Amino acid sequence: MITRSPALVQGSHADGLQADAISPGRKNVIAQQSSWQTQLSRAIRDPDELCRRLGLERDWTQGARQGHDLFEVRVPEAFLVRMRHGDPTDPLLRQVLPLEAENRPVEGYLTDPLEEASHTPAKGLIHKYANRVLLITSPACAVNCRYCFRRHFPYHENAPSRDQWRESLRHLRDDATINEAILSGGDPLAASDNQLAWLVEQLDNIPQLKRLRIHTRLPVVIPDRIDDALLVWLARTRLQKVMVLHINHANEIDHAVIDACARLKQAGVTLLNQSVLLRDINDSVDTLAALSERLFEAGILPYYLHVLDPVQGAAHFDVPDSEARELVARLRDQLPGFLMPRLVREIPGKASKTPL
Repeated sequence: MITRSPALVQGSHADGLQADAISPGRKNVIAQQSSWQTQLSRAIRDPDELCRRLGLERDWTQGARQGHDLFEVRVPEAFLVRMRHGDPTDPLLRQVLPLEAENRPVEGYLTDPLEEASHTPAKGLIHKYANRVLLITSPACAVNCRYCFRRHFPYHENAPSRDQWRESLRHLRDDATINEAILSGGDPLAASDNQLAWLVEQLDNIPQLKRLRIHTRLPVVIPDRIDDALLVWLARTRLQKVMVLHINHANEIDHAVIDACARLKQAGVTLLNQSVLLRDINDSVDTLAALSERLFEAGILPYYLHVLDPVQGAAHFDVPDSEARELVARLRDQLPGFLMPRLVREIPGKASKTPL
């Protein structure tokens, strides 16, 4: 466990972060490699190991290897322990287990389904929508989701560095219409706190910016990522802070995730969630209702329910739009309006997400 060091406490009070926002019992944040970094480095990256750890029959191994060759396995221990042993239908496992189906070409499923390559005015920067830009802050993820629309993204051409970020920052400064910066990736929270603190400080100095949005899965798959060092730089920024988590099933939210969310909220972060509608994972009214209820228990508001982006290798997750609309209509009968995510599709070239 890690507790606040005196230096971190001083900095957090000076910037308005209450001592209560940093949980007691958390130590040695700077003196040694953070717990989350150790967990990230030790994530399972071998499909055979993933199958063995979960007691899956050998029938699953060949497909797992084939899918892994296209897009590598990456599963942290903290996420693995929430899966049901010996159950290949477990909804968390299905999100990360490579299948032979990923090798089958399907018409209309592309390597760049959102045409992001045509909206990259500088390396590591994506500018698709008015008033906001997206910074590729880290090429790494804590977990590799098999349906990821950026599974083919050329991160080697957009590897973040301070020099690259300076070019992106110039783009932001030169466009007075941009009022929101979005940190994405990969997963932005896979970057070090030193890097993130520097970047957010630079964003603070761009006068027209109002909001900082962070799209991340790390607080869910490795809740220890929400440590003192992260809370300090979050508390320092003048920008309004929004964190959009990515949770597809209620089983992803355990007590550690709820504790991490509580620390973020105490630091003044608004928490939203976006899910992807996935075949055999969350494509039922009861599952989606349970997810919204569990999100609210954790202090997170449902935001978007995305239909699948047609990325090559993920066609087996698809739920047709007609079925998606029916599910959401039935879900509306069960949930209050504030727990209803908006069903959307992202269409290349459109000025915003398209409601369905």
